[in-house]
Amino acid sequence: MAKLTRVAPELPTANLQAALAYYEQKLGFRVAMQMPDGRYAIVERDDVAIHLFQDDVEKHPPTGAHIFTPDIESLYTELLKSGARISQAIARKPWGNRDFRVLDDSGNELKFTEPLEDE
Repeated sequence: MAKLTRVAPELPTANLQAALAYYEQKLGFRVAMQMPDGRYAIVERDDVAIHLFQDDVEKHPPTGAHIFTPDIESLYTELLKSGARISQAIARKPWGNRDFRVLDDSGNELKFTEPLEDE
């Protein structure tokens, strides 16, 4: 069976330039690529890539993505200090992970998740 190695979700944004600033300044990503027409870009942090695209639909349903980390406490503290829009503090979920959630400017939800070790 073929091995999968990485996922890169595409998230809509109402204002791509504002989204890029938010992902850089508040979430610690860097812009890895931006299309010349200014309607599509990729941000990266460590081994995570998120593709952002300009969505001209006036109202669209937000999307979500789980991003896994082995150090949820440090990441939470970092994003809290940077002024990220934290929509949920660290919480244990019924399915066995701890996570916290952050909203971007377009209402997309990033779920930073730490799997719990077996008890």
